[in-house]
Amino acid sequence: MTLSNKIIPQEIIRLKRDGKVLNEQAINGFVSGLVDGNFSDSQVGAMAMAIYQNGMTVDERVNFTKAMMNSGDVLSWEGFDGPIVDKHSTGGVGDKVSFMLAAIVAACGGYVPMISGRGLGHTGGTADKLESIAGFNVQPSISEFKRIVKDVGVAIISQTDNLAPADKRLYSIRDVTATVESIPLITASILSKKLSAGLDALVMDVKVGNGAMMNNLTDAKALAESIVNVANGAGVKTQAIITDMNQVLGTSAGNAIEMYETAKYLTGKQREPRLHQIVKALASAMLINTNLARGEKDADAKIEQVLRTGLAAEVFDRMIAALGGPTNFIEQPWDSMNKANVIMDVKAAQHGYIAQMHTREIGMSVVGLGGGRTAPTQKVDHTVGFDRILPLGVQVNRGEVIARVHAKDEDSANRAIEQFNNALTYSEESPELSPVIYS
Repeated sequence: MTLSNKIIPQEIIRLKRDGKVLNEQAINGFVSGLVDGNFSDSQVGAMAMAIYQNGMTVDERVNFTKAMMNSGDVLSWEGFDGPIVDKHSTGGVGDKVSFMLAAIVAACGGYVPMISGRGLGHTGGTADKLESIAGFNVQPSISEFKRIVKDVGVAIISQTDNLAPADKRLYSIRDVTATVESIPLITASILSKKLSAGLDALVMDVKVGNGAMMNNLTDAKALAESIVNVANGAGVKTQAIITDMNQVLGTSAGNAIEMYETAKYLTGKQREPRLHQIVKALASAMLINTNLARGEKDADAKIEQVLRTGLAAEVFDRMIAALGGPTNFIEQPWDSMNKANVIMDVKAAQHGYIAQMHTREIGMSVVGLGGGRTAPTQKVDHTVGFDRILPLGVQVNRGEVIARVHAKDEDSANRAIEQFNNALTYSEESPELSPVIYS
């Protein structure tokens, strides 16, 4: 008999609803109930809301994270001749950093077993983006996953049924119950997956701004500290870097079009400056924390070398092919991805500097186009989204093209154009921009 059978679900919910501290038995009961179905979807949603409203102590977070991690397989990497390292982002709009970063670090000698998530709320999902590519398998067997990591240096997959299965169920319910932004839930969700991957080191990209889960620096720092404390407490060397999400990252938001931007980045055809700065900062931290680089100067040199020589692009191509995709994705990305039926220009509604971008609204517009989910089982349209997005601080004239929308039909394209324009604010003076990296 599991603990979840001994403890009645509504009693655990009641304890947390009333602001009580859950002991290890109650936490294990909830996590067991996630896996064996003893907690119904409505009870999981109620529990998530109770945690969202009342929070968790550090001890509760540690016990919750460990229980979620141990709800399935925990990987080991004996026989590997380099460090096992990963990165995780708290999510944003246009955040395709994982792809470039994983390829760079693998090209520098690290092993990157990246277990990624689906889209959550207004933010895109790494696994969804990879599924834009024909044939790409985001759920290989664990033995195949480990083989590819050993052969290529990197494999980016989605959660398997056997890795942190408790989180997999909770994650999908959080997405549709407005409980995404809870610091204890985010901490346990991220770390249960990452710790079950058997890492030596982890670097966290904690996003802050109007397109992030955490829209102010105080909350972002609280989340960063929560993750670092819980992960280091569990024996994984972890560093967090707080980066800006007050505008779309890079020039695109949407599944296939972000994969296209990734190909352009790795081949050197286009490296949007903010995106490049964040990729380099996170890659540098991963190399230094695993002793693959002696310091920032050495890390920068190694990063530039694998980008300049094309080694990072080659590693990425090999990973795509190893997981069922084409052998020439980097050179011919559109050969294996579908394009949207309708592509239309988004034109500036007025003269002036682009002063503010309500990034969450742009993310929700991508969801509205079909590029995200409003229900856990919903299929994603990989073709839709925005590209050629101009950054904040650019001066434009009325009628000038500021982005393009990719949509399934003209009606949804026109709606998205209106939403994109409504998400921008203009000013007569050049605006003061947020830093790209806060701390």
